[in-house]
Amino acid sequence: MLSAFTARPIVELKQRDKSKIESLLAYGDRLLVGLNTGSLRIYRVNESISDSGPVATSETTPTQAATKPVELLREQEKFSRYKIEQLAIIKEVNILVSLSNGYVSIHDLQSYELLETLTKTKGAGAFAVTSNVVKDVSTGVPSIVSRLAVAVKRRLLLWSWHDSELSSETLELTLVTGIKTLTWATGTRLIAGLSSSYVLVDVESSNVTDIVGPGSIGGAPGQDGGRFGGVGVASMGYMGMGGMVPKPLVTRLSEGQLLLAKDINTLFIDTDGTSLGRRQIPWNVAPEAIGYSYPFLLALQATKGTLEVRNPETLTALQSIPLANANQLHVPQPYVSLAHAGKGFLVSSERCIWRMDALGYDAQIDALVERRRLDEAISLLGMLEDALLKDKEGRLRETKMLKAQDLFDQKKYRDSLDLFSDVSAPPERVIALYPKIIAGDPSPLESSQQSFNGSGTDDRQNDEAGSQSVGESSETPSTLGRPPLSDISRHELEGRDLDAATSELAGFLVGARTKLQRFLNSDGSLKDLALDNGGGTQKASIEDLLLPVRIGDDQGREQRLQNAAKLVDTTLFRAYMLARPSMAGPLFRLPNFCDADVVNEKLLETGRYNDLIDFFFGKRLHRQALDLLKRFGQEPEGGDAPSHLRGPQRTVAYLQNLSPEYTDLILEFAEWPVKTNPDLGMEIFVADTENAETLPRSRVLDFLQNIDQKLAVKYLEHIINELNDTTPDFHQRLIDIYLAGMKSPDLDDGQKKAEWKEKFLNFLRTSQHYESWKVIRQIPRDDPELYEARAIVLGIMGEHKQALEIYVFKLGNPQKAEDYCNQIYLTETSPSSSLARPRKRSTTDLEDGPPSIYHSLLSLYLSPPRPHEAQWGPAIEILAKHGSRLPASSTLNLIPEILPIQKLESYFRARIRSANTIVNEARIVASLRKSVDFEKEAMLHLGDETQGGHAGRNRSVVITEERVCGVCHKRFGGSAIKVLPE
Repeated sequence: MLSAFTARPIVELKQRDKSKIESLLAYGDRLLVGLNTGSLRIYRVNESISDSGPVATSETTPTQAATKPVELLREQEKFSRYKIEQLAIIKEVNILVSLSNGYVSIHDLQSYELLETLTKTKGAGAFAVTSNVVKDVSTGVPSIVSRLAVAVKRRLLLWSWHDSELSSETLELTLVTGIKTLTWATGTRLIAGLSSSYVLVDVESSNVTDIVGPGSIGGAPGQDGGRFGGVGVASMGYMGMGGMVPKPLVTRLSEGQLLLAKDINTLFIDTDGTSLGRRQIPWNVAPEAIGYSYPFLLALQATKGTLEVRNPETLTALQSIPLANANQLHVPQPYVSLAHAGKGFLVSSERCIWRMDALGYDAQIDALVERRRLDEAISLLGMLEDALLKDKEGRLRETKMLKAQDLFDQKKYRDSLDLFSDVSAPPERVIALYPKIIAGDPSPLESSQQSFNGSGTDDRQNDEAGSQSVGESSETPSTLGRPPLSDISRHELEGRDLDAATSELAGFLVGARTKLQRFLNSDGSLKDLALDNGGGTQKASIEDLLLPVRIGDDQGREQRLQNAAKLVDTTLFRAYMLARPSMAGPLFRLPNFCDADVVNEKLLETGRYNDLIDFFFGKRLHRQALDLLKRFGQEPEGGDAPSHLRGPQRTVAYLQNLSPEYTDLILEFAEWPVKTNPDLGMEIFVADTENAETLPRSRVLDFLQNIDQKLAVKYLEHIINELNDTTPDFHQRLIDIYLAGMKSPDLDDGQKKAEWKEKFLNFLRTSQHYESWKVIRQIPRDDPELYEARAIVLGIMGEHKQALEIYVFKLGNPQKAEDYCNQIYLTETSPSSSLARPRKRSTTDLEDGPPSIYHSLLSLYLSPPRPHEAQWGPAIEILAKHGSRLPASSTLNLIPEILPIQKLESYFRARIRSANTIVNEARIVASLRKSVDFEKEAMLHLGDETQGGHAGRNRSVVITEERVCGVCHKRFGGSAIKVLPE
């Protein structure tokens, strides 16, 4: 099903050439071929040669070679006397290592001349080389360490080079059975394939660890199956008729992983020899050789003459390439990293060498997606490096979305929606999978269907002749001619499937809402985060939420985001109404972009009026909500309106939540609740809420005054008494309403009128923000009900004598007159008053000071204007109570001669007490000052008697011979000393 590699023969031996290919080695642009005759042929690989070029032979001429895949440079005929079984290079040491006739030999890498035959390696069966950069533990200086490991029956021999210098020490280890294969796991750890098991050898510590695996991989540690131990089913033969033990195979995979294979059993391990717990590869035939060419796992099956290509993660067979009589697999190093990407590898038989050219990774991904092998495509994308693909993240995301669509088509709704969420799929694409009852009108999305269903097949390459795709059968139908998945789903989703899919969709849409809110404000405008036009992940994340821009679509990013948000919220509403109706209400209480027409129609249809009102409020469609509440609220009993919506309660609650910017709307719809239930309706304006307190008060007052004066009074009293509004106009208007009420015939009830009057008088006394000159003109002189009001206003204007005349002569109430004087006196003598007089310092002062307010009251009692008579009783009571506040000289002048002195006893007593109080107070103050002076003087003489505090005159300074002046730095000696305070 995948053409990842194409086999291209680059070397073929002619029929008359009796040689056989025994070993291969490719490095750089060189290809070394070891023959059974002991000759070594050196080829140069021409990378730029076309696929259709001729094949190099042993009789190639120089002219012909320029157009061939490889060019024979030379043949080292006497390289070895026997067949060359294995080749390797240690580039850092500039040597070529070979295995022939049971000996390991070292040759010069440039001339290929023999340098040394390692005699210790007699009987060698395999070897392995590695080179690594190692830092010295003590100095931290890096050096290149190369190692050569040789398997000689049960013995393991090890040579090492440090910075091209051969170490004099040779490590030798003996294992439990014969060693068949060697593979370096790391620079210091070696995997040895034994006859019956595998072991991990640490060449630094000489520790040998058994690797336990299934079947023929190896039994429990320490167990040895003997000659036939671990023989698998596929390789079992009749005893004595060719039965043989399969060769233990090892290959390195991606970083830190290795694959062990013996017979048909496999084991994935890490570099510590620990199993990774992965399942075995489903091989039916034991492979002859295994390898890893980034990023694929290779297996050469000599019995079938095929090369099998598998995904090392999913273990799925992706390609099977027939190669007649192939028996060797050679992958040039490094074969587990990006450095090897696209370089191909070699497969050989006894007579031919094939080079496996890799198809471009983008084309491989496209082929897998076209055949709907999406799991394999996702796995391959995850393994490949970013530099090998065009827009790897975008390809991986698109492939996962196609996989999610397949899962949705298979009715695996949770897995599908989870995968859509993981890749942040555009919500439009997911919604398009649902029928109209959920997705609404699909017409805006139909134009995007082409981008929903994968890539086309116009530019796909066909499989090469001779290659066979594995797994392509009736089980994997082609997507050519297949209708879009989303169209299929729209017609198939119904019943329980629709409910299940919709429930999962709700979770996906909630996540999409959260992502969109990162870039959109509640009013639909872009946040500063989204306005940044610079590239980067932020811009990419925005585009991930949107479908690709279609040709001719001139919508900006902001409009596209708004459309996406509207579609997401509206679809989420439909999903909730179908699957979880109780969740619709909480959705509306949050900022949302739901389509108002869709929500209105659906909620009215289902009778969910509360949710509809919440939605209108959230969308600021207040007129629609208030019209609905008014219609239901004014409907009489027995109508169709729900009982909880009848009456003005819901309308009042709704209006209370509106901000002052909707004042016109509030006043328009507040009229009917205020008229229906004034007490409840007034809560719109006098409730303890921020909205009520910030309404324009003048407009509210005009509105209420047009309905009822009493409502206006209630509102004015609220804003003045509770909100402390000091606007003079409001104070004046309240007084005007009070006065109008006093004159109104509506207040016939004595109790109500008394209460009204009491509130009026209290307001006149307490308010300081009305214009008294206006008020005094409005109050008639001859209205007995307003005498006291006039007196209060005159007092505020400073006309105390006129105010007292009203209290004394018109009201005839000495108590109120005295209370008035008390209030004025306290006001004038309070510390905050600018009229406050200082207390007299001595009783010997010649002047008593200016007359007080009591003097004015006393003069009205004793010397009243005509035709009023003197009032001795109240006058004597004033003298008795407030004698200390009445200056003696002016007061005695007012007292007529006919008044007996005995009547003035209480006055004189008060004056005497006042004088005594002044004297006593002066004495107390003088004594206190003496005490303070004494305390200060004692502190100056004796100090404050605290450690580290002020020492007073007891302070001492010690002068030694070494002490110097802190100013001039001279030694004191016998000089005069002056101590500074500090």
